Amino acid sequence: MNKLLLMTDFFSHEVLLVLGAIYFLIIILTLIFYSAKMVRGESKLINELIDRTRSWWVMLIIFTIVVFVNREIATIGIALLSLIAFRELSSNLNLRDSDRRTLLWCYVAIPFQFMAAYTQYFDFFVIFIPIIMYLFLTLRTVAKGDVENITRSIGAIHWSIMLTIFSFSHLAYVLSFPPKEDFSAGNGGMILFLILITELNDIFQFTCGKFFGKNKIIPSVSPNKTTEGFIGGMILTTCTAYLLKFLLPVNTEKTIILTILLCIVGFGGDITLSAVKREHKIKDMGASIPGHGGMMDRLDSLAFTSITFFYLIRYWCYK
Repeated sequence: MNKLLLMTDFFSHEVLLVLGAIYFLIIILTLIFYSAKMVRGESKLINELIDRTRSWWVMLIIFTIVVFVNREIATIGIALLSLIAFRELSSNLNLRDSDRRTLLWCYVAIPFQFMAAYTQYFDFFVIFIPIIMYLFLTLRTVAKGDVENITRSIGAIHWSIMLTIFSFSHLAYVLSFPPKEDFSAGNGGMILFLILITELNDIFQFTCGKFFGKNKIIPSVSPNKTTEGFIGGMILTTCTAYLLKFLLPVNTEKTIILTILLCIVGFGGDITLSAVKREHKIKDMGASIPGHGGMMDRLDSLAFTSITFFYLIRYWCYK
């Protein structure tokens, strides 16, 4: 039979175990929320929780299919996610009409960047967007002859392509890492660890902030972020990472160091997008995920953690 249809490169025993636990948890939450609706009737809170649970089902199923079937589908799927994220971000930055054709070249860059990730062409991968596209997009913007707000356009366009296409291409590259001996979780395990830790850190920081938060960190950017939430989230995330250390090809000490760094830079990604949304007076970057906003609203932390994760793991294990 067709190899493409049968190949499940990333469904290792460890990945199946963790994914099974996640699906089980979502099933339990779904039953609880629907049972509460049947017993208590309609309520705004219950309906919101049900909507969010449906969204998590959709995201989890898409994530499972896109990432864990095989490397080809995973690379294409992540490229499409980066395209959607870039479109959401760039469309909310109030760019000039004269910047539209420059933006088209950003979309053209996507297959080149992800092909470099798929083929493990690191030298091209690491300079294509930060250097080659930086020079090209700058000159393309200037060539239009529209000098009004040109500095802002140059900065915004290149920052957007770095935050979305360049950042998320590192996920595809992780899936292309060569196999390591005595590490059975595989590349799928590493991706699962990265995404799970990034998302759990957001959840834990939010929860700890709600229950224990008193001292706001940056109220002018994100009023709900507190020192207690940040520290509590980091502690809970690090404890979870310790339990999931079998998904990484590094020892316990490096797992803890990596997790702490992911918590810090993930928080940075979150507040960076919060600052952008506050500047442009928008609540969400889009509406592609019901109850969760747009794709970029869910991937803001991952835009920062994916790069941190990639270079640390590459330095520790594949240099």
